[in-house]
Amino acid sequence: MLDFLRKLIPDRHPIRLFYHKFVAVLAAVVFWFPASKLIVIGVTGTNGKTTTVNFIARVLENAGNKVGLASTINFQVGNDRWVNASKQSTISPFKLQKLLRRMVREGCKYAVLEVTSHAVTQSRIIGINFDVAVLTNIMEDHIEYHGSFNAYINAKGGLFEKVSRGLRKPGIPKVTVLNADDKYYSYFDQFAADRKITYGMGDAVVYAAEIKMKPMGSSFVLHIPNHAVEVNLKMPGEFNVYNALATASVCLTLGVPVEKIKEGLELAGSVSGRFERVLAGQDFEVIVDYAHAPDSMENLLKMYRGLTSGRLFSVFGATGGGRDKGKRPKMGAVAHEYADYVIVTNDDPYVEDELTIIDQVSEGIPRVEGQNFWKIPDRREAIKLALSLAKKDDAVVISGKGCEEIMIVRGKKVPWNDRKVVEDLLGLKK
Repeated sequence: MLDFLRKLIPDRHPIRLFYHKFVAVLAAVVFWFPASKLIVIGVTGTNGKTTTVNFIARVLENAGNKVGLASTINFQVGNDRWVNASKQSTISPFKLQKLLRRMVREGCKYAVLEVTSHAVTQSRIIGINFDVAVLTNIMEDHIEYHGSFNAYINAKGGLFEKVSRGLRKPGIPKVTVLNADDKYYSYFDQFAADRKITYGMGDAVVYAAEIKMKPMGSSFVLHIPNHAVEVNLKMPGEFNVYNALATASVCLTLGVPVEKIKEGLELAGSVSGRFERVLAGQDFEVIVDYAHAPDSMENLLKMYRGLTSGRLFSVFGATGGGRDKGKRPKMGAVAHEYADYVIVTNDDPYVEDELTIIDQVSEGIPRVEGQNFWKIPDRREAIKLALSLAKKDDAVVISGKGCEEIMIVRGKKVPWNDRKVVEDLLGLKK
């Protein structure tokens, strides 16, 4: 019955949106508005949200604070950490308010939340009094759901509006943290705040210099007003330097000493399913990553193209369920540009036909199938082929799923984890 109603009433129909708002208000009331007793940090943007949320939590913990978090991949309340298997970056209002109430009950000072455009549009964050809003970056994503790119940006702006108009908690200022290098910086800068701080590679309050990229990480000099310190990250890529800068900016506004920020960032390590290396005794690199859009795929493959002395393999697919069909051939074109071998496969087709999605992705790949290019719907078989072809000094990049624990095929949830599949296949290969 519920599935029938969902099909009958479109996602953005006023009735659906009113229902979402009603549920969110009810959830906040039932759990007594727990966010009012926490310092709440919301992180939004197209890419980098999950990594930034985890970085912020690690730095705040390193400074001696008890922290809770909710992201695409994980939850945390103090020392208790567990996997997010919901396939929602921002979970439903009742679950989220219950989580926040637990954070309060167990003595957390901070709550660090990943905030998506869907969450804002569907009112999942109603009743949460945010104190800090962070922008990572803005690129095209979820356009079909929102109806236009402007609507997508406006949805992201909803978090900043909540901070701007939110009630002040005693002694806690309202803060916005913005990427000064982002094309849409000026839009987000319009929202009022008690404090505004910018970060970037150039003209910003917090900035990075002397950046050095390494196969297993990166180093840079972190500049803040009247101070500079070298930071060695365990995650590679310029985009992770940006995530670290966003983290430093947030923690500075919260009074964390720069030495603790440096320590926390260096202790953070890699984030599960984000540029995650799989080590199973093989003499080539295997990387699992969540990249599932053209820009994030390009960042990923371009980086490993530069780090790989051998051949680069790209194993990926495109999400179904009507999600941004226009980006599918663009993803294929990115893989064609950077990878020596391209294997297109399943990636949460939901109720869509797997072969149709794969064919749409393949429209962007001007190669003859069978000549360093294959279409293999079975994701395990696709990964198996890449691993069987890979040799010393090659790199196999498996993107789209990250550390997710399930895949939805023909409407059914199937247990799935890219890293575990790779470890199993490489174990069999020995």
